[in-house]
Amino acid sequence: MALALQTFATVKDANAALKAQGSRYLGGGTLVVRAANEGDVSVSGLIRSTEPSLSAIVVAGGKVRIGASVTMAAIGGHPELGMLAKAARAVGGPAIRNMATIGGNLFAPAPYGDFAVALLALDATVSTEESETPIETFLANRDGSRAIVTSVGFTLPPQGGFRFLKVSRVKPKGISVLSIAAVLQQAPDGTISSAWIALGCMADRPMRARAAEKALLGRKLTEDGVAAALAAAGEGTAPITDPIASAWYRAEVLPVHLGRLLLA
Repeated sequence: MALALQTFATVKDANAALKAQGSRYLGGGTLVVRAANEGDVSVSGLIRSTEPSLSAIVVAGGKVRIGASVTMAAIGGHPELGMLAKAARAVGGPAIRNMATIGGNLFAPAPYGDFAVALLALDATVSTEESETPIETFLANRDGSRAIVTSVGFTLPPQGGFRFLKVSRVKPKGISVLSIAAVLQQAPDGTISSAWIALGCMADRPMRARAAEKALLGRKLTEDGVAAALAAAGEGTAPITDPIASAWYRAEVLPVHLGRLLLA
């Protein structure tokens, strides 16, 4: 089946065209083109926009805004976003990173979507033409979303405060067994004053490890200090089972890899 491709100069016009039945937005194409190639007959037309702001990266005053069409390769090579390079380079191989976009990664189902895990730990916001939404809310409601994502924004964490880990069986570009991202702030005495921990593959989309976050507060990053957080890491999770790993296995190894991330 042939697919009609329409290109619009503005997001506003692309959003209007996207209301047509069977239309899907085309970012990097790593999700929607694959779906069409695999026989998804619900896709009859592709919509894209060339609005320049979609490809812009702005870092100023401790704030970051990344256009939804920015690729993982662009993030990995940006001089002011070195902390995110590891998360960006965790997405596939070089060919995929040259296509995969920030906006598309927000919709990637587990075991994909590793970069969205990093954005969730950063407490990012997701912008469309009409609204700006906390990423946790956006991810929860993404299945019904029809508005084109225009950008994501977040505040730069303290130096050394962001951590990311992807666990895979095939390195360096294998599919995730799980991924973990954390943003930690420490008080002058070394205790944790703030903790945001995000998990990938522990549900059908990235999720917060709230019990582990709470257990870290007031503790130091020592084996004894993180023990309670590791014990609580699996609370509220619903790990996926796929050809890469079972839900049981993911639940078993989560505390091990979270401990390695926290104590690194």
